[in-house]
Amino acid sequence: VPSWSAMIISNLSSYNPGPFILVGIPGLEQFHVWIGIPFCIIYIVAIMGNCILLYLIAVEHSLHEPMFFFVSMLAMTDLILSTTTMPKTLSIFWLGAREITFPGCLTQMFFLHYSSVLDSAILMAMAFDRYVAICSPLRYTTILTPKTIIKMVVAIAFRSFCIILPDVFLLTCLPFCRTRIIPHTYCEHIGVARLACADISINIWFGFCVPFMTVISDVILIAVSYTLILCAVFRLPSRDARQKALGTCGSHVCVILMFYTPAFFSILAHRFGHNISRTFHIMFANLYIVIPPALNPIVYGVKTKQIRDKVQMGTGL
Repeated sequence: VPSWSAMIISNLSSYNPGPFILVGIPGLEQFHVWIGIPFCIIYIVAIMGNCILLYLIAVEHSLHEPMFFFVSMLAMTDLILSTTTMPKTLSIFWLGAREITFPGCLTQMFFLHYSSVLDSAILMAMAFDRYVAICSPLRYTTILTPKTIIKMVVAIAFRSFCIILPDVFLLTCLPFCRTRIIPHTYCEHIGVARLACADISINIWFGFCVPFMTVISDVILIAVSYTLILCAVFRLPSRDARQKALGTCGSHVCVILMFYTPAFFSILAHRFGHNISRTFHIMFANLYIVIPPALNPIVYGVKTKQIRDKVQMGTGL
């Protein structure tokens, strides 16, 4: 009887692990206090910028358009993305609070990956919005009705949920009987799965391939949208009309490049850059989570006339 009870307790403890330890940035532990300062500043910029952007879109009636609805959704997703990781990262850097419970780790992982996949889906929806605005301007309000936009939002939010939720269940099924030390500043799916003392091939397949293929499909649809947009723009008779049409896409293209370029670089470096140090990977991963959310509101503020005018009026007052 004692041996059976010991086996049951052992199994329960392996499938319901205790707290994990987040190391931070391996190799730079002695510099954590100083590294935390720029990260904190960028995070504050991200919070303030996105909150100001949401406020302006809410109060300014000229911004109550489909495009700015998607911009506000992107701002909310960016707030979730940066807030999911950065407060914990700063507590590791400054307070040495490296412990994170297993449920806390799963929650952080879910919102991190969910907001990343949702960001990609929002950028795809915004590309469709620009396609309709430029290629079918007379039908813009009849195609992108409030009802249609709500359906699009529900669809992309539900799609992102369905892609990421299985990752949580896959992790809860793994036994963790070895180390619980995570050489990172936050919990991400494959990083946690690698600590398990079991086969994680399904985690690698589902946790990497499914989100990656989803993002690739988003990129393809964005590329198709912009190819059709460019074809329509270059058919316009006047140079001013072409510049105006391209100007409306400028901010969106900047945000697309800021989101996808480092994402693909990180994926390729992770898969093929075996000579790149782990310290670089983790530093880059942290910058990727906080810099685009900080820059997106600035890009929209600079590139979008309605937002720029409103900000100037506010500062003038």
